[in-house]
Amino acid sequence: MVQELTDITFNTEVIQGKKAYIIDFWAAWCGPCKMLAPIFEEVEKDYKGKLHFAKLNIDQYESLAREYEIMSIPCLVVFAKGKEVERIVGLMPKAELKKQIDAALKKI
Repeated sequence: MVQELTDITFNTEVIQGKKAYIIDFWAAWCGPCKMLAPIFEEVEKDYKGKLHFAKLNIDQYESLAREYEIMSIPCLVVFAKGKEVERIVGLMPKAELKKQIDAALKKI
């Protein structure tokens, strides 16, 4: 199950934490976000122990969306040691998403 972040857990777990994360910045009104959600959850299983998957609702945490300049959603941001490593924007099939995540992991 993909973890739902708050502004507090985002700060303590992603920014201050030691684990690598991929965060799905999304909104309930976003059709492509809804279509990506099951793909994101399915892909999570393939990266157990390598990458932690989480979601952050941009409508509930607008300040974080502004801080990270989230302009289009769905927007997946890979963080390592509290820093942004890669950004993956838009809806895509599972194979393409995995390809982009694999490329991002090589940067960590």
